[in-house]
Amino acid sequence: MTINLIKLCVGIDTAEALEAWQSVRRKELPGELPRHVTRMWPKREAELLDGGSLYWVIKGQVQCRQKILRLDEVRGEDGIRRCGIVLEPALHRTVNAIKRPFQGWRYLKPEDAPADLPTGRRAGEDIPADLNRALAEIGVI
Repeated sequence: MTINLIKLCVGIDTAEALEAWQSVRRKELPGELPRHVTRMWPKREAELLDGGSLYWVIKGQVQCRQKILRLDEVRGEDGIRRCGIVLEPALHRTVNAIKRPFQGWRYLKPEDAPADLPTGRRAGEDIPADLNRALAEIGVI
């Protein structure tokens, strides 16, 4: 059974900005895949690695996801064990879904995850951003 994670993307304003930031990081560390380091190790590791994705909440809305490839142990200078969530480089745009702020990450059931947009489509590209957000708030898109 597959499970996903959902995480706030702090300091990023758009999915394009996340993609650009990860691209710069990959150039700084050739051969490295994008990863997000977190304090807690997911207890449902097997379910995450069975096709799970990390859904990014950007400016209060789920806007995209990345497939989780593996979990790596990361130890900082402090010696504390952390989890490096290694991600597929491709960002898959999703239907915008409002999400209230929370700390850390949460599990997200596949049936509760926003649907992917058709390839090449960006949420809100055809309508103004404020209208797109209003429609997402009432569950229209």
